[in-house]
Amino acid sequence: MVATKAFDYFVVFAEMRTGSNFLEVNLNALDDVACHGEAFNPHFIGYPNRDAILDVTQAQRDADPDRLLAAVRATPRALGGFRYFHDHDPRVLDTLLEDPRCAKIVLTRNPLDSYVSWKIAQATGQWKLTDVKRRKEAQAHFEAEEFAAHVASLQAFQAQLLNRLQTSGQTAFYVAYEDLQDLGVMNGLAHWLGATARLEELDQSLKPQNPGAVIDKVDNPEEMAQALSGLDRFNLTRTPNFEPRRGPAVPSYVAGRDVPLLYLPVRGGPEAEVVDWLAMLEGVPVEDLASEMTQKDLRQWKRQHPGHRSFSVLRHPAARAHHVFCEKILNEGKGSYRQIRDLLRKKFKLPIPRKSPDASYGRADHRAAFVAFLEFLKMNLAGQTPVRVDAAWGSQAQVFSGFGEFALPDLILREEELASALPALARQVGCDVSVVPTSAAQDVPYPLSDIYDDEIEALVADVYQRDYMMFGFGAWRAY
Repeated sequence: MVATKAFDYFVVFAEMRTGSNFLEVNLNALDDVACHGEAFNPHFIGYPNRDAILDVTQAQRDADPDRLLAAVRATPRALGGFRYFHDHDPRVLDTLLEDPRCAKIVLTRNPLDSYVSWKIAQATGQWKLTDVKRRKEAQAHFEAEEFAAHVASLQAFQAQLLNRLQTSGQTAFYVAYEDLQDLGVMNGLAHWLGATARLEELDQSLKPQNPGAVIDKVDNPEEMAQALSGLDRFNLTRTPNFEPRRGPAVPSYVAGRDVPLLYLPVRGGPEAEVVDWLAMLEGVPVEDLASEMTQKDLRQWKRQHPGHRSFSVLRHPAARAHHVFCEKILNEGKGSYRQIRDLLRKKFKLPIPRKSPDASYGRADHRAAFVAFLEFLKMNLAGQTPVRVDAAWGSQAQVFSGFGEFALPDLILREEELASALPALARQVGCDVSVVPTSAAQDVPYPLSDIYDDEIEALVADVYQRDYMMFGFGAWRAY
């Protein structure tokens, strides 16, 4: 039986000054491997001053990048590949990441080292060194904001690669800058690629350009040290997010038939009030508005309504959590979550009546029950309960992240400003601005104002840290 090749071609995901030239030279030292440089660099094809790769010109590549990919796959007598940086032609990235027949090599380097090396190369104009006698010396000038942007772009691209490989069930061969001098690692890479050739020694034509300690390579080491001390290397202030990812939820969107407005509801917010306002603006019953749309329907609606505007509405997390508690958990009316209600009573000891509360259920009881619900929410959003993280009480930040998979709203309004913001929005699309939305009805049996205090605010802020941070919420009393 003849073994089949694991891969048809390969890509080296790298960045400037990570040692990708050295890696390529050693890959090309293998008889049955051919790396074609930065094949999709938008400024040149393969290498500076080259006109083509495998008879595909730069103009032909720019017009049809798949043509060059096909040529690389068909590299004669060798496994073809190329180097790809985060700012190379994005049109081929999805193809590379989704193709299991494309071997992924991920080359990384300490970002401070790569940044300083890049700055020195900029200063000297020397991007490769083959003769140490011709080495040009210079010191880099460390710029804090520029370095922060450098790190952010590297991290974002690496996170994208990791997530796409995870979700597609693929893996990559990871190589650190320091691994490039390890003959065993290089031959291990050759084996993983399916190459039959092996290196007897590493190519030494390329020389390290800037040996020595990084602090000696900059002209402002004190400023660099001070800037680096302010970086949160371990991301200590990050708020962990254990919520499930949400999709764009297009069927929940509501749009006018004639009025070019599209509402992206956040569950637990003032949905009914906004939909009623849109229906009054349109002059039709709520059921005549466009809803339950598919993504195809929504695209058609957008094409049919040039100049359309889309919007969503934030509600303060304290008001939203209390509203959801009263509507979905405490009371047993239409739309309540009866099974979850029973589970919270029995398993989590939520102190609420077996049925909807009656006159014996006082304010103190309500406060105690709401506090217990908030404590449940903290565990639930942290992935510590068997209960689903429902869209009605999941963080609003996660909801908007889901919207972003298809269509982010043009405007994000806040509930307390709707009386003026919605008429202003209507005016922008040429509609009657005399239609004012109704205020949300008070929660029953008790409004939040009857039980709210500093303890409840602290609990809500703890549960919804992401929303407070992302949207700048303050204490509910301020609203």
